[in-house]
Amino acid sequence: MPLPLYLLALAVFAMGTSEFMLAGLLPEIARDLGVSLGAAGTLTSAFAVGMVIGAPLTAVLARGWSARSGLLLFVVVFLGAHVVGAVTTSFPVLLLSRLAAALANAGFLALALTSATAMVPADRKARALAVLLGGTTVATVAGVPGGALLGSLAGWRAAFWAVAALCVPAALGVLRGVPGGRAEPAPLRGEFRVLRAPRLVRVMVLAALVNAATFGAFTFLAPVVTGPAGLTAPWVSVALVLFGAGSFAGVTLAGRFADRHADRLLAVGGPLLLAGWLALAALAHRPAALLVLLLVQGALSFALGGTLIARILYEAAGAPALAGAYATAALNVGAVAGPLLAAPVLVRPTGPFLLSAGLVAAALAFAAVSGSRRGGPASTC
Repeated sequence: MPLPLYLLALAVFAMGTSEFMLAGLLPEIARDLGVSLGAAGTLTSAFAVGMVIGAPLTAVLARGWSARSGLLLFVVVFLGAHVVGAVTTSFPVLLLSRLAAALANAGFLALALTSATAMVPADRKARALAVLLGGTTVATVAGVPGGALLGSLAGWRAAFWAVAALCVPAALGVLRGVPGGRAEPAPLRGEFRVLRAPRLVRVMVLAALVNAATFGAFTFLAPVVTGPAGLTAPWVSVALVLFGAGSFAGVTLAGRFADRHADRLLAVGGPLLLAGWLALAALAHRPAALLVLLLVQGALSFALGGTLIARILYEAAGAPALAGAYATAALNVGAVAGPLLAAPVLVRPTGPFLLSAGLVAAALAFAAVSGSRRGGPASTC
């Protein structure tokens, strides 16, 4: 894999740390700013809304820019948004700063996805994506628990400052490692026409449902660890590390096999993911079972998610400028829906796990129906 690909992964690590770290900081943010836990959860949804809106918007605006210029601009905006978030005492301002950071993250990721796959042969897209998305999974292993630990020791604002600091080497990496040549923009009409392809729409819907399940459970993980499981606050970081370690393993698995065996991965992984969320709901009061299952669910969630991203990029090959935006938007539709749907079921701490099971069941049902209609394998997730 080329060196610039790893430099992109460094920036994705910084952004992934920001996106996921709120799972361990929500209770403290809610107390400090005087809002409910459910309201604090909208910070995650606001970030995802910005990703959904920003992915196609920034991809269109950045058409014809050099990859270096676009990626560098988005990293700098992301840094500034975190400085604002770190100093504000207003929840609405914090919410707006998360939206701005998400717009920058969306633009960066949309460009990075297409840039990463352009760096490798056409039949190695999934492997390139595994390296890029490895930045996100490493964030869940190290960055997110580190942010949660830093937040518990020095306050949640310190975690925001740490993310801002991470953006500095990421920006330098983009500046020094990403090519600066301009691209000739393709006609927008043809790019948007690709979005009407039934196979692409099918995979995007599946990606949204699976990611909604992941975010619905992950966003409200801290209350489960300190509630039904009866563990102390530092164990939230341990739970996040385990989920992140599983997600890294899942993305690596997807990178190795998704180029040639995507249907098999999805057909096997989908039912296992459903069973895992149900098991978590039933066994959350047993700490050992909870921690083991979080490791497994991290692996399954990201193996399926990584595979579906690769399939979106394959299906959207006719839209080189917007393919990454389509993948980013699909995943973040799920990231918006997951926490919003999970917040009302927090009356039962394990409610988000049951919700996630329902979302995966819906994905399996949709895959079966749409697969049979197009004459494909009905069992594919």
